[in-house]
Amino acid sequence: MFRIALLLTMFLLACCNRKPPITEVYPFYDGKDLGVAYSPENTAFKIWSPTAVAVEIHIYKNGVGGTPIESHQLHREEAGVWALTVQKDLKGFFYTFQVETKAGKLEETPGIYAHAVGVNGKRGAILDLAATHPEGWEQEQRPQFVNRTDALIYEMHVRDFTIHESTNHQHRGKYLGLVEPGTRNPSGQATGIDHLVELGITHVHLLPVFDFRSIDEADTAARTYNWGYDPQNYNVPEGSYATNAHDPATRIREFKAMVHGFHQRGIRVIMDVVYNHTGATENSNFNLEVPGYYYRHTADGKWSDAAACGNETASEQPMMRKYMIESCLHWVREYHIDGFRFDLMGIHDLATMNELTATLLKEEPSLLFYGEGWTAGASPLPDSLRALKKNTYQLTDIAAFSDDLRDGLKGSVFNHEAVGFVSGAPDVEESVRFGVVAATNHPQVNFAAVNYFKAPWAREPWQCVNYVSCHDNRTLWDKLSISVSEKDETTRIRMDQLANGIVLTAQGIPFLHAGEELLRSKQGVENSYNQPDSINHINWDRKSKYNTTFNFYRELIALRKAHPAFRIKSAAEIRAAVEFMDSPARVVAYRIHAEQLGDAWKNIVVVYNGNDKPISLKLPSGFWTLQHDGQGLTNSKKKVQGTVAVPGIAMMILSQ
Repeated sequence: MFRIALLLTMFLLACCNRKPPITEVYPFYDGKDLGVAYSPENTAFKIWSPTAVAVEIHIYKNGVGGTPIESHQLHREEAGVWALTVQKDLKGFFYTFQVETKAGKLEETPGIYAHAVGVNGKRGAILDLAATHPEGWEQEQRPQFVNRTDALIYEMHVRDFTIHESTNHQHRGKYLGLVEPGTRNPSGQATGIDHLVELGITHVHLLPVFDFRSIDEADTAARTYNWGYDPQNYNVPEGSYATNAHDPATRIREFKAMVHGFHQRGIRVIMDVVYNHTGATENSNFNLEVPGYYYRHTADGKWSDAAACGNETASEQPMMRKYMIESCLHWVREYHIDGFRFDLMGIHDLATMNELTATLLKEEPSLLFYGEGWTAGASPLPDSLRALKKNTYQLTDIAAFSDDLRDGLKGSVFNHEAVGFVSGAPDVEESVRFGVVAATNHPQVNFAAVNYFKAPWAREPWQCVNYVSCHDNRTLWDKLSISVSEKDETTRIRMDQLANGIVLTAQGIPFLHAGEELLRSKQGVENSYNQPDSINHINWDRKSKYNTTFNFYRELIALRKAHPAFRIKSAAEIRAAVEFMDSPARVVAYRIHAEQLGDAWKNIVVVYNGNDKPISLKLPSGFWTLQHDGQGLTNSKKKVQGTVAVPGIAMMILSQ
């Protein structure tokens, strides 16, 4: 029966003048030595290209321009590998591989395993990585991090954070700028890394910092801007964020100095990685080694495109899976990276993601992993095999973003006029409750009434990343400014504070977009990936203008860190400790039985009032101490009993 079906399929494809997708089975190479290995005595070159009929290595004096000073043919070895060792000291030189297939010679490539490149990443660089370590690198310690729900993530773009004239950074828009101490705005308030320490976050999430295509690294005036979701060389730092992109060692040394600087201030570093697609397609480094192999294809042999960027990679292919794992290991070992955020993670297959995390956690048990549990388009790989949000239960060590809470709080990101819980929408309380329990199973959540997912999708609370905005779409402040433009600024500030007040007190892992604590605006621009600094920069003058909002965020972060009741480690403990209370419409109230969680407070009541008017809420029996009055932490130690008045568009926290 199977043969009949196969023959019928082939017949139909032939009749439609289509070709089936690439199905060749290539040999698997399990060695750990692909790429370039340098020593003063020799340099070994090795590439996996089973479809090649010949492979050549070209040696150059410079990173761009000129002709090869020498070229050599590599020798075919087993399992599709080609190799050559050049017996001389090649330190400081550059190289390219050139693969020849039956169809002819392909363009030159630095190879997918390049660990150093010249300006704009077209040629690999030969250097001693150990010589790029900053002082104290080999002795440094990662900041302490035990439980995944202890994380407080702050997402930033390297250039945005220090480029504006409102901060006195020396290394504006550079790796080194991120860790410059002592920087201030004109009012004398902390900016940069001092601001992050003051805010209290535990992890910075860096938008792509691997080498990407869209920026001309030779353009020292930086006339172009991009987020960097167009990968070129996955295992090399982006050169435009270095002080000298022409020197291959500088970007490596300064990237390490940046990580070291964060670690010294108690902050861990997460990389935003984009293994789901490449910036180029036909002439990507992958295709210049093994044409077609690393990508998925549609039934008619075209490039499939679940990334909406021209292609999607095939993580289920054994050598692509191996590549992703070894690439992440390289960043952990060589650069001391503390975690990874996977762009469009729903494109990758479950088996690859589970093998990747298992391998990396053996290397460093404290790493943190999370990703987008969706795609930007259809994929030929069945949904049941992919790391989609609905399959998070099958991921052993990876969290996913909760768009349920995101849009429940502020309204759909795809409709700029849509409102949410904080901005006037009715009947979204269940989506907020769903966020409070971190998308886990809870007997008091009516999953049928949740806005998107109608069942718990997180096995444990650490698998749910709660957020209300990120680099994509409009900033929270811009979204509110458009969706409730008729409201005055004071009201919109209360909405902003309530939105992230919920994120910072809900279970799971809270995630903040850089500048939210300053009511960051991008002048209403929705997709700023290639917009100029004038749109994307963080204006540090806003810290002075909206210092009350900054303090609101800072105080809630400190409260979360001080009380394990807001960082519950398991779904079973959430079910036992979190009890939702009866409350009016557009109000979510719950009690945390905190004593059983080792908290200094015996009981906690948290109230979120989405109404624009105050409400009266009946409290559990006994006297309660008011800890947060809707504007900030209070030192009054005011005692209340029976009922409490909760201000409009505000949160309240009480304790026993």
